[in-house]
Amino acid sequence: MSYKRINNIVGWLVFAIASFVYLSTIEPTGSFWDCGEFIACADRLQVGHPPGAPFFIMLARVFILFSMGDIKLIPIMVNAMSGLCSAFCILFLFWSITHMARKLVAKGKEEPAGGDLIAIMGAGAIGALAYTFTDSFWFSAVEGEVYATSAVFTAIVFWAILKWEEVADEKHNARWIILIAYMMGLSIGVHLLNLLAIPALALVYYFKRYKFSWTGFFVAIAISVALLGFVQKGIISYYVKMGAYFDLLFVNTFGLPFWSGFIFFNLIVSVLIFFALGYTKRMKQVVANTFVLAFTFILIGYSSYAMIVIRSAANPPLDENDPENVFALISYLGRDQYGDFPLLYGQYYNAPQDANDPIKQGEMQYIRFDGKYKEVGYKQKPNYDSRYCGFFPRMWSGQDNHTSYYKQYHKKDLESRPTNGENLAFFFDYQLMHMYIRYFMWNFVGRQNDIQSFGGILKGNWESGISAIDGMRLGPQGKLPNSMTSNKGRNHFYFLPLALGLFGFIFQLNRHRNDFIVVGMLFLLTGLAIVLYVNQPPYQPRERDYAYAGSFYAFAIWIGLGVLGLYDFLKNKISAQGAAMASILVCAVVPVVLGKNGWDDHDRSHRYTSRDFATNYLNSCAPNAIIFTNGDNDTFPLWYAQEVEGVRRDVRIVNLSLLNTDWYIDQMKRQAYEGPPVPFTVPREKYIQGTRDYIPYFEQKSISSDYIELKSVFEFITSDDPKTKVQLRDGSFINYLPTKKFKMTIDKEQVIKSGTVAAKDSALIVNEIVWDLNKGYVQKADLMMLDLIANNNWKRPIYYAVTVGSDNYIGLDDHFQLEGLAYRLVPIKTVNKDGQTGRVAVDEMYNNTMNKFAWGNMKMEGVYLDQNNLNMTMNIKNNFSRLAEAKFMEGKYDDCIKSA
Repeated sequence: MSYKRINNIVGWLVFAIASFVYLSTIEPTGSFWDCGEFIACADRLQVGHPPGAPFFIMLARVFILFSMGDIKLIPIMVNAMSGLCSAFCILFLFWSITHMARKLVAKGKEEPAGGDLIAIMGAGAIGALAYTFTDSFWFSAVEGEVYATSAVFTAIVFWAILKWEEVADEKHNARWIILIAYMMGLSIGVHLLNLLAIPALALVYYFKRYKFSWTGFFVAIAISVALLGFVQKGIISYYVKMGAYFDLLFVNTFGLPFWSGFIFFNLIVSVLIFFALGYTKRMKQVVANTFVLAFTFILIGYSSYAMIVIRSAANPPLDENDPENVFALISYLGRDQYGDFPLLYGQYYNAPQDANDPIKQGEMQYIRFDGKYKEVGYKQKPNYDSRYCGFFPRMWSGQDNHTSYYKQYHKKDLESRPTNGENLAFFFDYQLMHMYIRYFMWNFVGRQNDIQSFGGILKGNWESGISAIDGMRLGPQGKLPNSMTSNKGRNHFYFLPLALGLFGFIFQLNRHRNDFIVVGMLFLLTGLAIVLYVNQPPYQPRERDYAYAGSFYAFAIWIGLGVLGLYDFLKNKISAQGAAMASILVCAVVPVVLGKNGWDDHDRSHRYTSRDFATNYLNSCAPNAIIFTNGDNDTFPLWYAQEVEGVRRDVRIVNLSLLNTDWYIDQMKRQAYEGPPVPFTVPREKYIQGTRDYIPYFEQKSISSDYIELKSVFEFITSDDPKTKVQLRDGSFINYLPTKKFKMTIDKEQVIKSGTVAAKDSALIVNEIVWDLNKGYVQKADLMMLDLIANNNWKRPIYYAVTVGSDNYIGLDDHFQLEGLAYRLVPIKTVNKDGQTGRVAVDEMYNNTMNKFAWGNMKMEGVYLDQNNLNMTMNIKNNFSRLAEAKFMEGKYDDCIKSA
């Protein structure tokens, strides 16, 4: 058989192995974090969190069609898509390795044969299979997240530029460049990580077309970085912004419908592209023509974002940021709700705002209002004192918990700016070593356990399995406790993948400098460059190793080439075929060790915890309830349970983080399935963006020191009367909070009639709820909570998920009642003690936990519960303990034993 046919057959065999691995270990339902939201969005083509992933959503929807209406198959189809995308990534990795390996052993276009052929196929197989079983890549391959789909785009474009290299001197070779542009355009609708491959691709082009010189090399690097910036800023950001100002003109000046100006802008661009293509073709300007075509195909791929706008206009239940007009789309694409951070120059963590000019004014912001675009003020950012700013600021976040971490590095004078040395110490120690090198070692040396690490040697670090080395690293802290040594996330690779990769690194460096630079560029840009760009503060909510999988992909190429290096060494001592077989057998230990050690903590095939925990939250609530949630893991799984599996659609899930935005309040005021609108009473003009975002407390001596009826306070802070406002330093006026002492008179008859309190507990109902606000301000989310509590009149049950932080209780936790995985707001006073919140509704909680709750196969042998799952079980254990104690106090000892 020809080399090409053998290369294809072996590649597809490797693909089959990877497919079997991933499809055997996928999670059969929605996983924690973003997966539940992505599956819910894919099932009904809804709008997820910024900056969206429209192409991923549409592709997942195609896979969902194969579920044939079986609800249980929907998440399996989406997770299987991730598994198959990951397997295709392995396939293209195999072909990329064999392409580079062939150039190391074959001269010119001569077809490899004999030992050379076996060694090339072995290099591709071992490198690709080693990456198959790496910790970070395998993690993303078995869940419905964007990273697996993003990885296959990176693999395709890297392979495609190598294919272009093969045919660069043939006619129509530019079709590979156009394919790459189209793939990159599509990848924007999945994740932007793919764009980081552009400099590596540009170097392949440079090395093929030009004779090497250092001047030419650096010019090529500069052009590639400019291309990266052009795509990321020029196309993704400014293209939409230019269209937005056309739309502003057409809507506000000409009175035409929304999007008319944007459509006109696109028509202008289309005409310009048409004439540019014709002109460059007539003038035989091949490079210019190819550039225009590439630009066009990137735009075609990028057009997947039309799905976001179209579906948002349909107002689905999940419609994050409501990007149905072009200015909302700009904010959505720019991830404005997440804020920004300094990169090359900016503030340090202890920087005060400039006393003379505290606010930096940005662009004018517009919202859709009464058929026009309405100005809502300029975007405002803090303007920091320049004495506390510097170049390359790594310690920059002012959050309290981040500040405490930074102080480990900035010890001398906490009122002064950190020194350059202290700043760089944090960068090297935390951002580079802890948040990249540690992850790199997880994949190629070994992992200590699956406990999330915030620093330190004992939790979530790397560990090789070689006792002498690991013992030296532990130092005086001694051995790991038994609870950590039995952790399934503890994987030992004994430095074998790292050693083989370094051997391949050296071998390629010595034998083919150009290819080495290309792989090295991919390795650095998807690793170190991300470290520099994201500028991560400490105490991340979860481990971020998935973001660096592209860097580990590049290192897997060197693992494959390490096989070829060993073959090159042995073939001078024994026959070529014997050397090839010996090299493959010796190096095969790498994927075997990776797969054997990683299987037990990557196999999620019987785990249903995320779905069942979400169902338990919803089943903790009475009919037509409203439940407040906060974090990703107590919101996204609940969305999945409702949207995909139809669980308790009468319950309205209100995320407190999103409740600070006007678009989310609008959505909560709409019907969603069987869930009636949340009964907010504030009119839209009083909570639109820029209005009552922040209401500070100002003590007023004229205000009574007694507790004031909540409705009266609420009317005061939502009034437009100038008497209810205070003037700020910039001359503007805002509403303020005149008191933190609230009360709410209770209608006992209504409380009992609505079922808020059982008749047997009627004697416990207080005449009025009296409480103190637990902070010195009210944000928009707090404002809407106060609105609901003041005007609901106990008609709708109100709950807080047990995972919501106490600062979101606004001081009401003395009136909470535990009914499962949620606290119900009730007019019963409970003195909280011993760290416990609220009273236990014994009958309701016993019925919920013993008869309604499901446990996600946690008792099944072999089901892997990682730290995420174990953290959730702590809430369950605490609840059962409280329920058993309550049953004991009632003298119901049999029930007490059951619940314990």
